[in-house]
Amino acid sequence: MKNRLLWKLLLTNIVPVIVVIIGIIWLAIDKLAAVYFMHLMDNYAISPHEIHSMFLSSIHHYLLWASLVALIVAALLSYLLTRRVLRPLSQMSRITVNFAAGDFSSRVRVSTADEVGELGHSFNRMADSLEQLDQLRKNMVADVAHELRTPLTNLCGYLEAINDQVLPPSAETMAMLHQESLQLMQLVDDLQQLARADAARAMLRRTRVLPAEELGEMLKLYQHKFRDKDIRVVSCLSSTTPLLIDRDKLLQAMRNLFENCWKYTPAGGEIRLEVVDREDQVRVSFTNSGPGIPREDLPFIFERFFRTDRSRSRDGGFGLGLAISKRLIEAQGGRVGADSDGQQTTVWFSLPVD
Repeated sequence: MKNRLLWKLLLTNIVPVIVVIIGIIWLAIDKLAAVYFMHLMDNYAISPHEIHSMFLSSIHHYLLWASLVALIVAALLSYLLTRRVLRPLSQMSRITVNFAAGDFSSRVRVSTADEVGELGHSFNRMADSLEQLDQLRKNMVADVAHELRTPLTNLCGYLEAINDQVLPPSAETMAMLHQESLQLMQLVDDLQQLARADAARAMLRRTRVLPAEELGEMLKLYQHKFRDKDIRVVSCLSSTTPLLIDRDKLLQAMRNLFENCWKYTPAGGEIRLEVVDREDQVRVSFTNSGPGIPREDLPFIFERFFRTDRSRSRDGGFGLGLAISKRLIEAQGGRVGADSDGQQTTVWFSLPVD
């Protein structure tokens, strides 16, 4: 691609220009020389034919050599300049081969600020995103393996011990095995919900919904959980704007955020719930007190299996709730985000008005 495009640019830029310039100069000299010698003949009664012929021969000789030198210089300069312009394209061609092989570390060296340079910067941004997604995919596979390994190891170990009659099948042992199987079922259920959330855009059943009203109803379901942990709840449900959205998917996203608030708000803490109108959107936010999320982790908390505390036990969840909520909200044209400091964390989402 590089050579074909390079030579096309050279031929289309150089050859027509050189040919036109030579033709114009050639015709101009012939015409001007004829007029000039006719003037000499009239004024001095001198026959101009021999001199005219020598003049044209000399001019044509030097014009041909000058044109040849100009063509070589122009071709060389055009080749160097065109090659410099096309260098990012050839780099992109080589890098895409590395991408196809799974290596996302290469980048285009951009040295210009023109359209090709902008294309190079866009290509590098795409490469950064692909490398980040590839790393997240690898982390997800590792996290799934980690989440499955512990309960499966426990199940296999205890079942082997019971089968070898090393451990009696007591009620306590059966209860523990049952709890491990529930953990596996919960992980499978979360993964299934995530798959459904990824396909949510194609399965929306839109109805008129008041987000403030739905949040208030769900708050009643979680009141006893908050009361057991002595968590104070402050709500501001001022929005009265109805939205044309999928109610079930909105409730699922809210439920995940309620679960996060309940799990990660310390006993005696506080939760603030807000549903407010903002221009052409309705914004729903969940703010809970407690240790904040590090700033470097904020861009990733909506990714699958991401947890800020990698050593946290599985009782804290599998790190799929926010990922599911994000996909459910974005499937309906909304946006999600999070803010955090050392004392509180806010997770919010906004949905567009019709």
